[in-house]
Amino acid sequence: MLSHKIFRSDDSKEWVCFVHGAGGSSSIWYPQLRDFTKEFNVLVLDLRGHGKSRSIKIQDVKKFNFDVIVDDITEVLAHQKIEKAHFIGISLGTIIIRCIAERHPSIVQSMCLGGAVFKLSLKSKFLIKIGNLTKSFIPHMLLYRIFATIIIPKNAFKQSRLFFINEAKKVYSREFKKWFTLTSKLKPLLYVFREKEHAAPTLYLMGQHDSLFLPGIRSLIEKHKQSQLKVIPNCGHVVNIDAPSEFNKICIDFIQSSRK
Repeated sequence: MLSHKIFRSDDSKEWVCFVHGAGGSSSIWYPQLRDFTKEFNVLVLDLRGHGKSRSIKIQDVKKFNFDVIVDDITEVLAHQKIEKAHFIGISLGTIIIRCIAERHPSIVQSMCLGGAVFKLSLKSKFLIKIGNLTKSFIPHMLLYRIFATIIIPKNAFKQSRLFFINEAKKVYSREFKKWFTLTSKLKPLLYVFREKEHAAPTLYLMGQHDSLFLPGIRSLIEKHKQSQLKVIPNCGHVVNIDAPSEFNKICIDFIQSSRK
């Protein structure tokens, strides 16, 4: 079972589940814990191969897909007897949350998707193609550093870039490269998500300077009329680290309003 921690509230029966991105860990949510544990019960977890779940390896890369990741998370929810939760994710974690919502809609009360990845630009498609062609012989940390620098380019967001790079160092090379194979499965999956708006209340939180992914979310919102978009000024891709106070307030307000 995935490594996870729970923080119970004496004043709430509602749960918030945080899902990190590829190469990260549950420690990315440290800036959120103080505010969220005042309002909700909180579950944070490390995806397999990451953080304290690094010993849970991917046995067969050919069978590794988003369904496997969803099963990992729902196993934790069942173990903790959490029947439904509000889900908050960052980067690849936003795709995982949407996969949970598709397979287990009754579990998902609402979704707050930060640095959401729902459409790949030509630049990101090119990067993924180069990464898949070179991952067998390029050291995984070099590959990760290149991607982190391109996704989080500005010096103003150096803190979040270094955080992700330092967390990625804890991921075994073989496991990271197995996770990278998921990129080859993204195109048809993201197409379905763009075409079909989910019924759960959904909020996209994007950084003003997230040039790779913000344009795709802007176009998505034009089709998904029931979803909301909040662009946080002076932020890059990792909005929960770049502007934690704003991120926390926007998410908490959205979750509370979604009850209606």
